[in-house]
Amino acid sequence: MFGILSYGYYIPRFRIKTEDIASVWGKNSTDIIHSLAVKEKSVAGIDEDSLTMAYESSSMALKSSKVKKKNIKTVFFGSESPPYAVNPASTTLAHFLGIEEQYLASDMQFACKAATGGIIIASGLIASGFTKNALVVASDKATGRPHDALEYTAASGSVALLLGKTNLAVRIIDMTSYSSDTPDFWRREGIRYPSHSGRFTGKPSYFHHIFQASTLILKKNKMKPTDFAYAVFHMPNGTFPLKVGSMLGFTERQISPSLVVNTLGNSYTASGLMGLVSVLEIAKTNDYIYFASYGSGAGSDAFILQVTSKLQKIKHEFKSAMENKEYINYAHYLRCMEII
Repeated sequence: MFGILSYGYYIPRFRIKTEDIASVWGKNSTDIIHSLAVKEKSVAGIDEDSLTMAYESSSMALKSSKVKKKNIKTVFFGSESPPYAVNPASTTLAHFLGIEEQYLASDMQFACKAATGGIIIASGLIASGFTKNALVVASDKATGRPHDALEYTAASGSVALLLGKTNLAVRIIDMTSYSSDTPDFWRREGIRYPSHSGRFTGKPSYFHHIFQASTLILKKNKMKPTDFAYAVFHMPNGTFPLKVGSMLGFTERQISPSLVVNTLGNSYTASGLMGLVSVLEIAKTNDYIYFASYGSGAGSDAFILQVTSKLQKIKHEFKSAMENKEYINYAHYLRCMEII
């Protein structure tokens, strides 16, 4: 048995409202909010990047655990916005956390599911005895081209998970993955802003991959949506998770507690995990949680999780972190994102 020992997160204090972005471009904010179900999003400061946010979330995860740093032999950093094109962020992160140098480090890439792929790999390394503990971090300072649809949702944030075999707060009962070559979102080397193909984004990409991965793992474990207290899906916006959940048989009541995208936006690799953190803050012992990520390119990782009594001892004040915010205007937003 293996799973999550502790978790940490970092939510930047700055927020920008959808209506403030829309007003700059002469758009109807009511229509945009209705379409995306995103009222505002979190924005990293000009002195923050995916690495600094990863340090904050990882520090929280380590502080919540009694794990000795010498037992952490694996550090994975999942991000679409690493600070360097060539130079690992995982080693820098481990160094500043004080993790001893005999460890496997890797920067993971697979769009928004880079970190969940890291969870699967790290779990295998733990099960094999390669390491007692592994740190997997998802962190992004996401941005979209000004006046692009992504500008309303691309956000900032980080989530860190400390994995192991003993003193588990959340058991990983099973996991699976479903992948294909379906391009709906991409960014070539040297190009600053991502591109996306609207006709591929929904049915053939997000919905197809999550539905297939979910169907596989539920059938394998002979479980039904009604067996779960909560369901968490990657959140590119506030409408897709509810739709794919309904396709699978999950109710809005099971999904709604995870929909932090409404006020935090889509923090890419951290997005789905931020929803999971929100659910862990309210989950009870023995609750089953269903979780499925999605990454453009495309693929979905699906997990069946079960809460243990130890989760109650490591909970944080996630709601307070969400409410600790300062609104900024569009000009300030452009400076934070280093667009001007």
